[in-house]
Amino acid sequence: MSIGIRIKIYTYKRCSSCNNAINWLKFNGHEYQEFAIRETPPSISELKSMLSFLNNNIRSLFNSSGHDYRVLNLREKISKYTEDDLILLLSENGNLVKRPFLLGNNYGLVGFNEAIWEEVIK
Repeated sequence: MSIGIRIKIYTYKRCSSCNNAINWLKFNGHEYQEFAIRETPPSISELKSMLSFLNNNIRSLFNSSGHDYRVLNLREKISKYTEDDLILLLSENGNLVKRPFLLGNNYGLVGFNEAIWEEVIK
């Protein structure tokens, strides 16, 4: 992250939760770097960092309501993959990543829940 910017957020422009999250960040005066999640998915190291913030619940990283998730039948197959395989899959296909995907210096959030964001992002 750039000096002074402590929030990195991955979004999809047609995602209402992502738009709400960006509007919330702006309204609350937070500086951030925004990345298009489909074109530039989070890196393996970013996904592993996020996983640590989500109590190592790998399923929490997935956009389980997305088209790609359904096409790949991950609901049925996810338990057959290793964690490393799933992280690699997410790093190669931003459509599979739950969004918005936000990393701060000492925290990570997926999805947008205003109450949680207010509590976590200071």
